[in-house]
Amino acid sequence: PSKKEDILSGFRVNWMNLRDADTGKILWQGNEDISDPDKEHIAQVPKKILKCRAVSRELNFSSLEPMEKFRLEQKVYFKDRCLEEWNFDFGYVIPESTNTWQSLIEAAPESQMMPAKVLSGNVVIVTHFYNGDLEISQSRVKLFYV
Repeated sequence: PSKKEDILSGFRVNWMNLRDADTGKILWQGNEDISDPDKEHIAQVPKKILKCRAVSRELNFSSLEPMEKFRLEQKVYFKDRCLEEWNFDFGYVIPESTNTWQSLIEAAPESQMMPAKVLSGNVVIVTHFYNGDLEISQSRVKLFYV
């Protein structure tokens, strides 16, 4: 199996978007490699995304190395307190491939939803990228609702 450094050096998130799952309309798209663990990334997301029943996330990534069990663990923090946690399994990644991965994220009940002005700048999504149990990278994305 490939080592962490080998996988990370050949791994890249090319782009990502968030869509209203009901309409398919793209609400946000970013072209930054959010798998880079050396900085906190910033995303300016339209506040209307908080009204969606569900959001579809599309992640396009490239990998030089094969991965047996590529997966993500995401935690959503509000002022350093974990509010939500999601796990996503992609599975086998072919070496020297580019892949698009779509996942559905269901919204919290409206009664639990905080207003955008409270959330903006206080929400950080921490994503752990794994091949099986081997952590490849960790990224931090701070959200601003605009």
